[in-house]
Amino acid sequence: MSTSSNSSVRVFVEGIGLNGPGLANWPAGRAVLSGLAPYVSAPTAVVAPIGLAPAERRRVGTLVKLALSVGFEAVEASGQSAEALSTVFASSSGDGDNCHALCEALATDRLISPTRFTNSVHNAPSGYWGIVSRAVAPSTTLCAYDASFGAGLLEAVTQVKVDRRSVLLVAYDAPYPSPLREARPVTDALGLALVLSPERSERSLAAIDVSLCDDASHTLPWPELERWRQEIPAGRGLALLRALSAGPVAAHTRVVLDYLNQRQLAVEVWPCV
Repeated sequence: MSTSSNSSVRVFVEGIGLNGPGLANWPAGRAVLSGLAPYVSAPTAVVAPIGLAPAERRRVGTLVKLALSVGFEAVEASGQSAEALSTVFASSSGDGDNCHALCEALATDRLISPTRFTNSVHNAPSGYWGIVSRAVAPSTTLCAYDASFGAGLLEAVTQVKVDRRSVLLVAYDAPYPSPLREARPVTDALGLALVLSPERSERSLAAIDVSLCDDASHTLPWPELERWRQEIPAGRGLALLRALSAGPVAAHTRVVLDYLNQRQLAVEVWPCV
C-alpha cells in the first residue's frame, strides 16, 4: 500500500535535454519514448558545446561535455536565459576517467596534472557551466549514488518552490575505465536535463508534483532502454521523460522513481490547464 507525504510541490517543466545510448537528443528520445519510433541501440556520442574555448574542449572529459550539452539543450527549449537560472547538478560517481588517472599517478612516481586534478572534483561540470553560460545564480552539486537523479529532482523542485525562481536540473553519468568499471559497472554515458519553473508559460510541457511513497519504481517496456535505466544511474529519469514524451501532457499520470532508504519518489504529471 502506498504511503505518501501530506504535502507535495508543483512546478512546471519548461524544457528538456537528453543524450544517451541511441538517444542523441530530446527530439529523438521523445519519438522513442512516446512509441512513435523504434529504439535503435548505439553508443552515446558526446560533443563539446561550442561555447567552450578550444583549450577547455581539449581538457575536459566526457562528463563535463555531456552535462553541458544536455543543459544547453534544455535551456534553449525553455526560451529562458542560462545566465539567470539557478542550477542543480547530480551525478552518482563523478568523472571516472580522471579518477582512474589520478589513481594510476598515485600508484607510481608520476606527478598529478593540475588540470586533471581540477577536472576531477565533483562540481567541475557546474564550474564549466558558469564559465560558458556566465551564470552567477546559485548552483548546487550533489551525489546520492543510484538515487542521484531522484535526489537532484527533489532538490530542484524544492528550490523552485522556496525561491520562486526557475532552476535547471542536470543529471549525468559516464563509465569508469577498468578496473574501476568492475567495481562500479556503469555501462555507457547518459545525461538529461529539465528546466523547471514556478509559473506556467506558453512553453510549459506539464506540471509536476513530487512526494515520497513506498511503491515500487516504474520500469520501461523496452528491454534495452530498461537496461540503461537500471545500469546508468541518471537513466532512472527516463521513466519520467516517458511521461513527458507526448509534448504538452494531455492527461494525468503518475511515475515512481528510485530514491533512498527504501523510499521512492512519486511524481504526479499533470496537464498545464
